[in-house]
Amino acid sequence: GINAEYGDRIFHLTWAQSKMAKSQGKTPIPFYVSFMAGGIAGITEICITYPLDVVKTRFQLKVGSEKVSILSTMGEIVKKEGFTRLYRGILPPILMEAPKRAVKFAANDFYSPLFSSTDSKTGKLLLNQSGAIAAGVCAGCTEAVVIVPFELIKIRLQAKENAGLYRNTFDCLSKVVRNEGLLALYTGLEATVWRHAIWNGGYFGLIYYVRKALPEAKTKEGDLLRNFSAGALTGTFGTMLNTPSDVVKSRIQNQTDKVNPKYGWHWGSIATIAREEGFSALYKGFLPKVLRLGPGGGIILVVYEVITEMYRKSLLPK
Repeated sequence: GINAEYGDRIFHLTWAQSKMAKSQGKTPIPFYVSFMAGGIAGITEICITYPLDVVKTRFQLKVGSEKVSILSTMGEIVKKEGFTRLYRGILPPILMEAPKRAVKFAANDFYSPLFSSTDSKTGKLLLNQSGAIAAGVCAGCTEAVVIVPFELIKIRLQAKENAGLYRNTFDCLSKVVRNEGLLALYTGLEATVWRHAIWNGGYFGLIYYVRKALPEAKTKEGDLLRNFSAGALTGTFGTMLNTPSDVVKSRIQNQTDKVNPKYGWHWGSIATIAREEGFSALYKGFLPKVLRLGPGGGIILVVYEVITEMYRKSLLPK
């Protein structure tokens, strides 16, 4: 969903941009401006690429080996359910953008010092690669706890079989709580934690090497391209690792049978899907997930850059 991949990439792409601006001698912008610019960039990306998320969820929930394409699925949704179905369930990810980003910043600030070592010469805290992986995994797990209810409502609204069940986001929320209990909003928590932990581990495990491997940029545009390329490559790697967890999460969260649920714990559900549908079924929805990484990252960088530059030109002292 609009999950670890996008939340973490928004955080790190915007962080890289602010660092780049500082290295170019620009006046640092206040935290609240960076926070808001990142939020607007994230919401813009959601609004533009959301249909791919709907298709991804439809692929993941489809049991069996029938092969369908992204375009044919989009066409079928528009033809049979109407164009607006491509945006069904978009409100939860938009509503969770602010709390998710707040938790992401706070969690990074909290966990980074815990996994840092003190430089013997300067006395400053240094975060090495293994520390960054550990801090990233912990921050991702913390973020997962916050976003699970939003993710569950989004999945329920996106699912084809629930088309006549819920009128809108708030109707879905009230029905889930009334019919399944308040704790039902946290269905899929364990799978969501695994999804975030695995993606963050892969992302932070590779980002250092990718940044070192890419040539240093000599222009602002080159730096933008470098940050974009590093994010796209590491994001794809993280997605390769965590797609099975995402498939399991989607299936667990769309279950309404609490007495005899087919999918229970994360690893057991992975084994069930692989046994019944084959290993490739664990990668349902992989293509639409990866297709969002490129355009999504570009949108985030451009929107963030435009907003922060507007702020610099109009509000910062010359």
